[in-house]
Amino acid sequence: MTLRWRSCPRPAGSTVTRPATPPGTVVYAIGDIHGRADLLARLLAGIRADARRRRAQRRVAVFLGDYVNRGPECRAVVEQLLAPGLDGFEIVNLMGNVEQAMLRYLDGEMAIAINWLEYGGIETAAAYGVACPLPRRRDEHLLEAMRWHEDYQDAYGATMPPQPDEIDGLEALRHALTAALPPAHLAFFRGLRTMWREGGYCFAHAGIVPGVPLAEQAARDCMWIRRRFLDSELDHGAVIVHGHSISPEPEVRPNRIGIDTGAYKSGVLTCLVLDGEERSFLQTT
Repeated sequence: MTLRWRSCPRPAGSTVTRPATPPGTVVYAIGDIHGRADLLARLLAGIRADARRRRAQRRVAVFLGDYVNRGPECRAVVEQLLAPGLDGFEIVNLMGNVEQAMLRYLDGEMAIAINWLEYGGIETAAAYGVACPLPRRRDEHLLEAMRWHEDYQDAYGATMPPQPDEIDGLEALRHALTAALPPAHLAFFRGLRTMWREGGYCFAHAGIVPGVPLAEQAARDCMWIRRRFLDSELDHGAVIVHGHSISPEPEVRPNRIGIDTGAYKSGVLTCLVLDGEERSFLQTT
């Protein structure tokens, strides 16, 4: 496995002045990891190497959420995030929709259980040594299509409510997973942030609601929004750096930069490097 550094060109037709990080600050924004501890380890090594070549004295690493689910090494990812080996860095860990859904399930919201499990929670449970006897009921293509429904963040859980004969098994699984999570891991999940701002950039897992001031954004939207945000051409008051919506290549728009390149299945984990007005990408290959 290797790394590649890539330039980040200005969006086609854009004449807007490129935003900047605060003076003397370099920011590394890391996209959705989804249980790929192997890719994360390699990317962290690349970040350390890149930082040594830069003059910026303040170094910030922003992880955009969706650390677990889907990939095979969810527990190992959390272990790395608890000790990323980025000495001298400020570390910001944002909450993804899968972490929020997991916490809702662990807190007893049974309506969300099947959806969370079928969106990769089975892999998360397995990584913590908890076997899940519940079968998958939808294929990946149907699950992916459902994620793009405009009202999905409101319907999440209601689309696949547990059947009466599943409740006992889901409760037992919830208690087993709660017991299996190390206290430091559970504290990590509960301590995740919703949004982070650095100069002319704002970081959120999924995005923001267009037309709403950044300070007034609801946490749920920052973790779940999709089409309304992706299709918007409005000036959000900052360039929004986000994950959540997979694309084969990073999406660079005048008002947003999307860096979820589907690492769990593509093997490409993307980091956006912001240093003053300079932008570049660091990726696994």
